[in-house]
Amino acid sequence: MHLLIVEDDRAAADYLRQGLTEAGHVVDVAFDGESGLMLALEGRHDVLVVDRMLPRRDGLTLIRMLRAGGSTTPVLVLSALGQVDQRVEGLRAGGDDYLVKPYAFSELLARVEALGRRGHSPNAAAPSVLRVADLEYDLERRRVTRAGRLIRLQPRELRLLEYLMRRAGRVVTRTMLLEQVWDLSFDPQTNVVDSQISRLRAKIDRDFDRPLLHTLRGIGYRLGDET
Repeated sequence: MHLLIVEDDRAAADYLRQGLTEAGHVVDVAFDGESGLMLALEGRHDVLVVDRMLPRRDGLTLIRMLRAGGSTTPVLVLSALGQVDQRVEGLRAGGDDYLVKPYAFSELLARVEALGRRGHSPNAAAPSVLRVADLEYDLERRRVTRAGRLIRLQPRELRLLEYLMRRAGRVVTRTMLLEQVWDLSFDPQTNVVDSQISRLRAKIDRDFDRPLLHTLRGIGYRLGDET
């Protein structure tokens, strides 16, 4: 499944992302309610895991705005607020389940997967193959090809490519990549992103007539066919 975690505690978010990724899921993370709402409104996620206490927009407000906009994506609310009336408030705001912190990861995973099985997410039948022009990424087989030619990528390169392909045609900043592709917080001025982009570009664009991975100086990157 494709999951979105909205959690302002970076250590907690990294813990969840690592565990859910190891369980076979694709995970995006937002660290505040405003960013989380923007990602959730894209409608690409099968389940949302939303902390209740968030900067810039609290978790329950985020959920209410999603529901008001017609979103039916299942939401698991996480919170240290565990009184009965507080749990009821979370469910009435539009949450589908409510888990009190601290929690066991195995229980969270079971609840997330149960929500995903309900089948009312707009992504229930999401394709298992991503395509941008003649570039294809088979998510189940972890296999990348371009024009039918196999391209061998390392795990980090696969994660980077998937993130870019899911946002094909849109600008992706270095900060977005550091937060979503790398598990740790880096100095935005570090060249780790540029180096990884350069290696990925060499593999997916080398020996092909049309480049797909473009650098927008001072802004970020965009994956797409610009011919």
